[in-house]
Amino acid sequence: MKQFTIPNIYRSNLISKVKELRKASDKLKKDFTPTLLDLGPVQIYLARHFGFCYGVENAIEIAFNTIDQNPEKKIYLLSEMIHNPQVNDDLIARGVSFLQDTYGKQIIPFDTITKDDIVIIPAFGTTIEIENILIAKGIAIEKYNTTCPFVEKVWNRGEQIAEKGYSIVIHGKPKHEETRATFSHAAANTPSVIVNDIAETIELAKYITGEKIASHFYDEFNGRFTEGFDISKDLQKVGVINQTTQLATDTQAISDYLKNTIQQHFQLNETNISERFADTRDTLCYATNDNQSAVVGMLKTEADIAIVVGGYNSSNSSHLVELCEAKLPTYFIDSPEKLINKFSILNCNWQTKEMATINHYLPDANPLRILITSGASCPDAIVEQVIRKIAGFYQSEDKIDNYITM
Repeated sequence: MKQFTIPNIYRSNLISKVKELRKASDKLKKDFTPTLLDLGPVQIYLARHFGFCYGVENAIEIAFNTIDQNPEKKIYLLSEMIHNPQVNDDLIARGVSFLQDTYGKQIIPFDTITKDDIVIIPAFGTTIEIENILIAKGIAIEKYNTTCPFVEKVWNRGEQIAEKGYSIVIHGKPKHEETRATFSHAAANTPSVIVNDIAETIELAKYITGEKIASHFYDEFNGRFTEGFDISKDLQKVGVINQTTQLATDTQAISDYLKNTIQQHFQLNETNISERFADTRDTLCYATNDNQSAVVGMLKTEADIAIVVGGYNSSNSSHLVELCEAKLPTYFIDSPEKLINKFSILNCNWQTKEMATINHYLPDANPLRILITSGASCPDAIVEQVIRKIAGFYQSEDKIDNYITM
């Protein structure tokens, strides 16, 4: 896989050493047991896979190279480069301006930019409508397009099934940049609708079977279906694609439910189900799959708490919290500063995004066992800082350097 050049401030000597050792001992990436950092009174278990993925490193490399190579030009980002506050703050500090917020609300009007300006498309991609606005202004979008290739793979998959006459059901968070972009690309080819979760999928399926009044669909899924969507015919033949950072099990459950509904309603079998349901297979990115599998493997280790490090609006980070929280007390932080001290932590609720100070979050155990992972947009340097701060609570920070020199 291609190696990217990214600023050293995002690298970590400790994490690089750990990843090098694991890569050497597990070349096929089949061992999902965590890596133990034995710091004496506290034991840190690092997930087998975590941190920057291919798409994130590619986006960061392009963005910082663009800044260095164009010192006299105005440089804009459509929205957040990735869902990581440190990286986005660094880009702002280097003079980059955001045109929209993460939900698509305009911050700087498109009318104010010119053909001489640079507009970077973030790793999530963007809608066809916005692409056309930029192209009409004479802005070369391809040169500064950091759309993740795994997101583009989903778009291509959607186009392929659209050509065969299927409508598309998109599993994704409706307000997420990537979902909005994927919906736009799917909508250009075929009738499409977005579902957020299995509960919404169950309700959508009732329109296939006729259990719900067809006209109610347009209110229930308002803003999440293509113009001219005809509920009486556009759900008769479908395929499922997804936002690449969703939980693999959730997407599979949605796909299975719709497949079973269609199979029973139209009295089909495994031989002829393809007449009405497309076998799209899972369209999650490799990093999402690896990171989720690594968390599942990590959770087999007995531990006292788990900590997930990542941006609070990062979908893939939130899903890692969801997995951990199902088994043990889990805390979601985006920086070491959220570890206020040994007794208090500023935790983010992964569902509501509400912040709350949790006291006595570190159990009185000897040794204390902590599982740690991070999202695909979280720099390794932040993870090391979190580990060092925890180690400092137990006067064990000097032991970390022993792992770097191994």
